[in-house]
Amino acid sequence: MHGHAVLSPALAPENGIAHLAGKLDRLVGGLVEAVAAALVLIEIVILGAGVTARYVFHKPLIWSDELASILFLWLSMLGAVVALRRGEHMRMTGLVSRVGPGARSLLEALAITASIAFLLMILPHALEYAEEERFIVTPALEITNAWRAAAIPVGMGLMLLAACFRLLRFGSLKPVLLALGLTVALVLLFWLAGPMLKPLGKLNLVVFFVGVVALNVFSGVPIAFSFALATFGYLALTTATPLIVMVGRLDEGMSHLILLAVPLFIFLGALIEMTGMARAMIQFLASLLGHVRGGLSYVLVGAMYLVSGISGSKIADMAAIAPVLFPEMQKRGAKPGDLVALLSATGAQTETIPPSIVLITIGSVTGVSIAALFTGGMLPGVVLGAALCFVIWWRYRGEDLSHVARYSKREIGKLALVALPAVSLPFVIRAAVVEGVATATEVSTIGIAYSVVMGLLVYRQFDWRRLPRMLVDTASLTGAIIFIVGCATAMAWGLTQSGFSQDLAKIMAAVPGGTWGFLAISIVAFIILGSVLEGIPAIVLFGPLLFPIAKQVGVHEVHYAMVVIFAMGIGLFAPPFGVGYYGACAISKINPDEGLKYIWGYMLALLIGLVVVAAVPWISTGFLKF
Repeated sequence: MHGHAVLSPALAPENGIAHLAGKLDRLVGGLVEAVAAALVLIEIVILGAGVTARYVFHKPLIWSDELASILFLWLSMLGAVVALRRGEHMRMTGLVSRVGPGARSLLEALAITASIAFLLMILPHALEYAEEERFIVTPALEITNAWRAAAIPVGMGLMLLAACFRLLRFGSLKPVLLALGLTVALVLLFWLAGPMLKPLGKLNLVVFFVGVVALNVFSGVPIAFSFALATFGYLALTTATPLIVMVGRLDEGMSHLILLAVPLFIFLGALIEMTGMARAMIQFLASLLGHVRGGLSYVLVGAMYLVSGISGSKIADMAAIAPVLFPEMQKRGAKPGDLVALLSATGAQTETIPPSIVLITIGSVTGVSIAALFTGGMLPGVVLGAALCFVIWWRYRGEDLSHVARYSKREIGKLALVALPAVSLPFVIRAAVVEGVATATEVSTIGIAYSVVMGLLVYRQFDWRRLPRMLVDTASLTGAIIFIVGCATAMAWGLTQSGFSQDLAKIMAAVPGGTWGFLAISIVAFIILGSVLEGIPAIVLFGPLLFPIAKQVGVHEVHYAMVVIFAMGIGLFAPPFGVGYYGACAISKINPDEGLKYIWGYMLALLIGLVVVAAVPWISTGFLKF
């Protein structure tokens, strides 16, 4: 999943109201974090027990999926609370980071007050929704569905509390009052304008889903809340739809069982780093290629290919690799700017490597087979990797290697033996899903069990003290991702109900050039969307609308998935807007300006690779079992 910017206003001195707010925030936040961390652990145990019961004892637990689904909604909502409290909801900070201190404080305060406005407006409808769900009884556990649905109002109430605490601890009173005034004024303005907006018909789509979304996103409001505010405003002011329906769509978006793979793979990524498996992989690759010109750059590309996608966060993938490779690369004279540019480019290149959270999300929202996506994602990543390797070869063709020691065959063999369990993990995971041994959700528990055993028995590196923090981090990132999926699902439903999808289908079907014209316009659109919205929001919002059109014009759905994921990845990791690029800079501790000189060569290579993948469908579909 994808970089996220941190919302971190200066906090007020710890006295008076700020001091009390700080104490309450730590108390409530600590409790929420503890429950969210426990839920991650319980989900792992439930799904692991389900896999064991089915495959080992041949006695499936009929209630395991249902219980996991109930707890998952609670995990997602409490994770969203943790993410809001820690400032880890995805947001675009391109404008916020470029303005002066005064304007920045105002925008930071606005990001909080806008979130508060949405939570206050939706909370009564969330409570009503939970109450309505009490009449539904779950099939396996035979309990009222209100136990599950209550997660939504409880989570929103706690988010409201966390946002208020942040506001009370804000560094300066003036921007807070200004932000509150602006937020109240805008809400009132839209409410008063309601009767004038209704006659505008489909023009309201531009007002809300372009105007309101853009205004919020560029102001630094978290993307999930930007989507939610636009959807709430559109439904409340221009339609007769009861707003309880929006809560239902939020619930639907967050309740796909396949999304349960998200927290488990995030936790698996953290385990791989903690147990030393990532380091073992990198050291082996470095022994093979370290003596070649640009060798460690090739290692970076290869290591990202192996590690990528498992954690669900490109930031986590980069954090596992950069600290191991960069010091040695700099010793050899590599420019810091070139290192961060290549790291960012590999983030885009490896977006389709299974078990990618983006692939799982696409499967969840479009109905495309996840096993097919996992199979189709491997070779396109190799094609873009080869394009990057050509740029590396060109740039490092004159590198001086006189001081570089070459590993002996015996040393390489020893490192290969050490790395074998680590290198095997990605292939074990992919094989288990593709061959139908386990679902994409269940296979993550196999990966977790494998990593724990390897960490304890093979690598003898397992820091128990880090586990609580890893569980909380997993819950936070899960909440940020799943809440965005829920809000984007509600927004996509609003767009669909307006007739927008039919209009879009007509426009896209009428694009000159048929299949190729459609692919070309999709590439341009998703590069722009990737740079503005990040990956998962763009996929959830436009995937259900565009995939049926792709099928109509004769593009295979797996081929189309690869094209749009790479286009989105290029947008996500290309400056000046791509937040993934700034994530790579933060991980590397390198100034973003230093990478600008070097990154465009890599981005051009990725674009050429993307055109090749788009032009040759076999690269994506050649290994599928039709």
